[in-house]
Amino acid sequence: MRRVNLALAVLAAIFVTAAGDALGAGAGSEATNASPIYGVTIPDGYRGWKLVAPALEADPLNELRAVVGNSVAIEAYRAGTLPFPDGTVLVKLAWKRVQSPEFEPASVPGAATTVQVMVKDSKKYAATGGWGFGRFVDGKPVDEAQHQTCFACHEARVRGHDHVFTRYAP
Repeated sequence: MRRVNLALAVLAAIFVTAAGDALGAGAGSEATNASPIYGVTIPDGYRGWKLVAPALEADPLNELRAVVGNSVAIEAYRAGTLPFPDGTVLVKLAWKRVQSPEFEPASVPGAATTVQVMVKDSKKYAATGGWGFGRFVDGKPVDEAQHQTCFACHEARVRGHDHVFTRYAP
């Protein structure tokens, strides 16, 4: 099991650095690229952030995911700080999982699906546990209806972990 976890962590680090612009890298912070409700954008430079943890999502999503964090997030994770401090930004990158053509037992990233962003600002986002949310496909925010589901899911499932699903991978 430890080898599988290590392999997932290594694969996630590779995915984060190798997937390129398919997930909207460098989308910037233009207002037209801001998420409805929250005004969150894909942060510049997130592709260079440190890995928080990889994840493998089962069906029906069937995705490989990697969460990266800015320096504020990484420091909080390492220190075990909850709630996360203002200025924390987490970015989840997701791809369809496909079988490696070179090594059949391995799953590798296929088509990019989403980039999801969480921004901690306890004053600006007081009504949603201090977090603003953004979900993007091809660098563009999804519709308002999809953004209305973000906080409800985090509130129902991970309220006791400051509304954050991802745990730091050792």
